[in-house]
Amino acid sequence: MKKIFANGTDEVAFLADLKKRSGETNKKVTEVVTEIIENVKNNGDKAVKDYTLKFDGNLPQYYEVPREVINDALTEADQEFVDALLNAQEKIADFHQRQVEQSFISAKDNGVIMGQRTRGLHRVGLYVPGGTAAYPSSVLMNAIPAKIAGVKEIIMVTPPLKDGTPNKDILVAAAICGVDRVFLSGGAQAIAALAYGTEEIPKCDKIVGPGNIYVATAKKLLYGVVDIDMIAGPSEILVIADGTANPKFAAADLMSQAEHDVLASAIMVTTSEKLADDTIKEIDRQKEYLSRKSIIEKSLDDYGAVIIAESREKCVELANEIAPEHLEVLMENPFELLGSLDNAGSIFLGHYASEPLGDYYAGPNHVLPTSGTARFFSPLGVASFTKRTAYTYYTEDALRQAKDDIVLIAEREGLTAHANAIKVRFE
Repeated sequence: MKKIFANGTDEVAFLADLKKRSGETNKKVTEVVTEIIENVKNNGDKAVKDYTLKFDGNLPQYYEVPREVINDALTEADQEFVDALLNAQEKIADFHQRQVEQSFISAKDNGVIMGQRTRGLHRVGLYVPGGTAAYPSSVLMNAIPAKIAGVKEIIMVTPPLKDGTPNKDILVAAAICGVDRVFLSGGAQAIAALAYGTEEIPKCDKIVGPGNIYVATAKKLLYGVVDIDMIAGPSEILVIADGTANPKFAAADLMSQAEHDVLASAIMVTTSEKLADDTIKEIDRQKEYLSRKSIIEKSLDDYGAVIIAESREKCVELANEIAPEHLEVLMENPFELLGSLDNAGSIFLGHYASEPLGDYYAGPNHVLPTSGTARFFSPLGVASFTKRTAYTYYTEDALRQAKDDIVLIAEREGLTAHANAIKVRFE
């Protein structure tokens, strides 16, 4: 893991290289995904099943998972696992309930009535990776805010296991969260099916959930046909720390994200060179007993670094420049910095708010902006699953008071039909 001193040159060069890791579109992947999308659009379920056979080697036990199979997965599951998911569900729901946006109406003395109607989307598609990359926590993080928003129907798609059956842990999470229907299909073909609809898979208004590069590319290409949550890049963590931080904690937290992917980024910015050295030693020690050691090593070698900064203010400056997905503040009095940390997907304050707490349990969503997009994107939440419609009512007298201004602006823009629509009401 690289050790860099923030001197205005070395850290700038490192951050410039970091931005290149997910910036270029893979043209070959785009070509393949474009062909898949067009085939599914024209041939529906037949195309989806053909791709399943091509990529997975055999068709699943069933295309749509029967409701009794979903219910049986919940009743037959290990009770400790179910209880853990239920505890997480309670905390995630409690946090997201506070995000609910109310409709409003504003009545003026002159009889004008304006307002906004907010309601949930009709139908949302949820993509859940299968196989070894099956994450029940992602089901909770996507489905719970959707339900709170008032989404009427959640359609899940997830790849089957090699034996053609669904992943039981995914079904348990789906049952707990009230997912309405589950189809065994993965990849770009499943995204296309959700976007366009097939004979069996309903057309959705929005698609959410993580996936591989083919899934991410399909979502990107279909944005506009359907809404999506975000264009997700590789996982990221930035730890800003001072001499009060425990290097054992810092090392463990950095590796918790490095294990996701060889493209993942794990960076620490610290005011303490001793902490930097001790953290690197701890990484070397702890990685030896971790199951994804090779992925961690590759990630840290290519995209990891410990940056030595001269002050807390410089740490904050670099954090806002990097705009990380996850930001940990392992510093004395971390709340003092909260008002200055403007660009981050989710912030973890103090020595015991470890990032995996946010992945699974605390309550805030773990679907977060990556690749510096925290400068302008927000985490997934209840608002992600709603739509808003404004409405206006004017009386004749109220429009008469406003007509001259409206006509003047419309005619200045050269839109005479706009002006005429107002004028004709008073001729």
